[in-house]
Formats: sequence, C-alpha cells, structure tokens
Amino acid sequence: MADRRTGPFARLRRLLARVEPSPRLVDWSILACVLFEVGSGVLSFGAGAPANWPLFELHAVVGLTLSALLVYKFRRVRRRVTDARLWDRATGLSVLTAVVAVSALLTGVWWALGGNARVLTYWNLLNLHVGLGLLLVPLVLGHLYTRFRTPARADFEGRRTALQYGTLLVGGALLLRAQELVVAAFDTGGRVRRFTGSKPVEDDGLAPEGDVGDGNASFPVTSWVADDPDPVDAAAWRLRVGGLVESPHSLSAADLTADTERRVLLDCTSGWYAERDWRGVRLGDVLDAAGPHADAAWVTVHSVTGYRWSFPLDEAREMLLATHVGGERLTHGHGSPLRLVAPDRRGFQWIKWVDGVEVRRRRDPAQWLAVLVSGFE
Repeated sequence: MADRRTGPFARLRRLLARVEPSPRLVDWSILACVLFEVGSGVLSFGAGAPANWPLFELHAVVGLTLSALLVYKFRRVRRRVTDARLWDRATGLSVLTAVVAVSALLTGVWWALGGNARVLTYWNLLNLHVGLGLLLVPLVLGHLYTRFRTPARADFEGRRTALQYGTLLVGGALLLRAQELVVAAFDTGGRVRRFTGSKPVEDDGLAPEGDVGDGNASFPVTSWVADDPDPVDAAAWRLRVGGLVESPHSLSAADLTADTERRVLLDCTSGWYAERDWRGVRLGDVLDAAGPHADAAWVTVHSVTGYRWSFPLDEAREMLLATHVGGERLTHGHGSPLRLVAPDRRGFQWIKWVDGVEVRRRRDPAQWLAVLVSGFE
C-alpha cells in the first residue's frame, strides 16, 4: 500500500497547496470568475463566426479554474457547514450558492462530455447550465454581502501570486484538453459539437424520427422569449423597405422572386445546429433597389412581433430573405412568409416573420430591449 505521505494523491495535495491563493483572494477570485463566465456566456449568444472560438475556449478554461477555486473554498469552510453549532443566518444562502455553483459547473462539463439529458421536457443540459449561471450572479453577490472581507494589498503583491494564478489557468487549460481526449477516446458524442457547444439537431433529440428530408420538419421550431404571433396573412403582408434610402417602398409576397439558394448552418443558442438549403431573395438586392444613402452603415431587420436586430450594411448585403427551406415553403413556425438567413450568426438573430428592412446610420440601440419584450403585447 502506498504511503499516504508520499503517494500520488499526497503529491497532488502538496501541489494544490503551493498554488493556493490567500483566503481573501480565493473569495474575490470566485466572484471575478463568475462574472467573467456570465459575461462571456452572454457574449457567446451573438458569437457564431468561427473566428469567435477563443471566447468559448476562455469560457471553458475559466470555468475549470473556478472549479479549483471552489475546492479551496469548500475545504476552508467545511467545518463551518458540517458543524450545526457554527451556523448563522447567512449559512443557508452560502449552501444554496455552493449547490448552484457546482450544478452550473457539472451541467457544463456533462454537456461537453456528450451528455444530453432533458429537463422540463424542452430544456437540455446547456439550457440548464445557462439558467444556473445566471442565477449564480445574485447568489454570489448576496453571499459576498454577508461575508464581505476587503482584500489586502499584500494579497495582490509578489511573484508568488502571479505564479499561483498562472498555474491555475494553465491547469484549467490542461483539464480542457484532457476532457477532449476523454471524449475522443470513449466516443461520448461530444466530438460532434461545434466550437459554440451546439450539437447536430439529430443528436440533440429534437429532430423527428424517420426520413423527413431537410425541410421544415427536420429541425425544431424555436422562438426567443415570448414571440408567438398568429399566422401572417400572406395576401395582406408587405415588406417595408425604408430609412436612409433614396426610394422607400413596400413589397408584396408576389413581388419577391425566390431565385437565390444557399446551404447555410443554423446554430441555435438552445444547443443544436442544422445545415439546410435555404431559398429566397438576397437582402443586398432589396437594399440596392432602395438605394442606401452614402452615410448608411447599418441595417435593422424587423419582425411583425416588434423583434428586430441590426447588422453592418456590408454583412447584411450577403444575407438572404428566405421563403423556402429544403425545397419547401416556410411554415408559420419557421417564419413564413419571410425569414432572415444570417450566415455565421446565432439562431436568435435569424429574424422570423420579417416585415421591415430599415437602413440606418447607427446600430439600433434599443434592439436588446425589443427582443426581450417583443411578443408580450
């Protein structure tokens, strides 16, 4: 039997002890990691281009680094929790914060390893991971308020502190690589994830069984927040084109010639992706017909629900206003009569039920508010 003082676990414990920051610094570092994880997670919603992969890598590395910090924290406070005589009014909040933090980390790791459990019928592990991460912010701030300790200047000084944090971050990166090796070695399904974390719609369990082709039925109907309008009357529907243009006008469904087809990948923030053939009208052709002003720089695409999003003019020109998917006319759930197809953008930016194109000088500052409240009226 290995000597507990010289075995591999003993050496690991000594290594962890050498890179452990001061208690105050551990606490504030946990807060910094949580805020970074939430911030990078929110930014990742709009980061669909392959060039954005470092954001997702950093999110994973900092999450694994947070795991090590929580080990230090739990080891320090375990007696305060296990001994009921030491409990106070803030202990319950502390325990709840710890449970949510560990659950957020575990759901993220499980998803990356190929886990695919469903929660409350629709939510998958990635949705639960996001929800737990958002819940963690007020809990950590409340915990900080009840256990506030100002960090000392000495906590941040010296080469030792820099080496400790460098080691923790490198350790997080090595754990990420080890996780990828486990996925590859055991073929858990995590290899088919995109850099965004999304999995093929077939693996996510949302695609129906059987041969349904690549049309409407081959991927799920999802909407952001509360958007769920009644079916649009195609005969009365019009596409309004205005803003900073020479010739504002409107187009009926009959005016749209769906003569452009592209195969584009739709990456939904719900954790799935599907590559499909879309057919419709180039947004650039619609803009050229209206004649944008020389100082135009942005294009805001509007939905009948009030939902809208802005895109740089040059990027918008290459987008598609789709009327068909997989050779089928769009169904209402997928955005009929017109849906924006936005390559390298996340699914919530693929505006459904499009009824307006507005050319602007600047990005629409109220678009985030619009996507949160659209549909509630």
